[in-house]
Amino acid sequence: MKSANAIIETDVLVIGAGLAGCSAAYAAAREGLQVTLITSEKQFTESSSFYAQGGIIYKAEDDTETDFLEDFQRTGVGIVNEAAVREVYRYGADFIDEILCNSLNVPFARREDQKLDLTRESSHSKPRIAYVKDYTGQSILEVFYRKIKETKNIRIVTEATCVDLITLAHHSLNHLDIYEPSTCVGAYVLLQNENRVYPILAKQTILASGGLGSIYLHTSNPAHVRGDGYAMAYRAGARIMNMEYVQFHPTTLFTANSERFLISEALRGEGAVLRNRNGEDFMKRYHKMGSLAPRDIVSRSIIAEMNETGGQYVNLDITHKNPDWIKQRFPKIYQKCLEVKVDITTEGIPVVPAAHYECGGIATDMRGNTTIRRLKAVGEVACTGLHGANRLASSSLLECLVFGTNAGRDSAQLIRTEKMIMPQVAGWRQQDETPDPDLVRQDRSIIKQTMWNYVGIIRTKKKLERAFRILWQLNEDIQNFYVNSQLNDDLIGLRNAATTSLLVLHAAKLNKESRGCHYRVD
Repeated sequence: MKSANAIIETDVLVIGAGLAGCSAAYAAAREGLQVTLITSEKQFTESSSFYAQGGIIYKAEDDTETDFLEDFQRTGVGIVNEAAVREVYRYGADFIDEILCNSLNVPFARREDQKLDLTRESSHSKPRIAYVKDYTGQSILEVFYRKIKETKNIRIVTEATCVDLITLAHHSLNHLDIYEPSTCVGAYVLLQNENRVYPILAKQTILASGGLGSIYLHTSNPAHVRGDGYAMAYRAGARIMNMEYVQFHPTTLFTANSERFLISEALRGEGAVLRNRNGEDFMKRYHKMGSLAPRDIVSRSIIAEMNETGGQYVNLDITHKNPDWIKQRFPKIYQKCLEVKVDITTEGIPVVPAAHYECGGIATDMRGNTTIRRLKAVGEVACTGLHGANRLASSSLLECLVFGTNAGRDSAQLIRTEKMIMPQVAGWRQQDETPDPDLVRQDRSIIKQTMWNYVGIIRTKKKLERAFRILWQLNEDIQNFYVNSQLNDDLIGLRNAATTSLLVLHAAKLNKESRGCHYRVD
């Protein structure tokens, strides 16, 4: 990548380095393919997966497929795709054993007999969550990173921001390629350190770019999780679905600034109780499962309780547990709370909801295939229908592992058996105008405030209409200065955040029925 006109070719291009991207890259590489894995971040492991605390769904000893289906469908409020649940039930535990345990040696908590120690989380009917204290995602990603670095046919490129997907219809220099079926052949990628955009051509492209939490004012996600994948796929013409179902995690640490630190669902799984400012275990009034109710219900209940009592937060109380056990089981949460002068062994944790997970996304089958040929999507950016209208706790890492592995293996099969057109495409035309950072900051702030206030936990027709007027005009303004500006990661992210916000808003406006994460009081 030394020349501005250089075109890179690879068998598989994986966009995103969370667990879904790592799983896909590793599976494809094990099939003998040349893989290029890119991330916009300087640190390879920086992703939502890295910050997943609670754990990954395994199987209880007495679990059945029916048990899985009932828990997923109840939580997903009746619109879960049962084929997706059957897929994770069939392969999930085996992939955890084969890949995470045997190949990567992830140090999961174990019982005295060396079987995985399984805990329970909200909306699960039984304990089936494998975990590493309260930093499961970090533990998995750190060992996965080491394994991928050792894999010679995987090339890792950091600080590489995907600008747009390359398709035959939009970018091929052969005008007759417009008559080919809708097909992706790679992506234009900005190398941040060179400030240059390069085409990377690929026989298979796998989007694993994560979610959209940072289009909201308060989120548990890293700052770079701003909806890039949804926006790029939409511009390329892929089918997008269920975008109105944005899950808000009910328990993030309340602090004076807008930053929100995730307080794992595992605390409630281990017996922590939500209490209002009067000390009342209020969740018993809202749901028979109390503090272990599904996330959408807990989030709305917290908002209702805060409004009723005038509090800025509620408390998550685990003080009835032994202090030494708390420190050993939840070391990161204990330490983080101490930093804001909260000792969770003696007092409740102040918590509020924050944007956490997009249950919809780019429509895919069980191998990650989208409606565009040679384009796959896996992880949070994809929608297999596994989550329906609300995600079941600790299902995200399982989804990444199963569908990422499926996509990587299937890419090898497709490359071996199908004709792969590798077209000539134009180099990127670089613009010279420097984008005004004040405009970028202000536009990003408008998106965050508008989505939080009008397209948040509780929605109404008037709020959604107000949001549409604001975001439609803002999106037009952003597109106008984007086309004339020199690209950088912030500007690319702003453009994508504006598009993705409109995708969520449009879906929310169309859906008049309250279900799961999409709750309309009117």
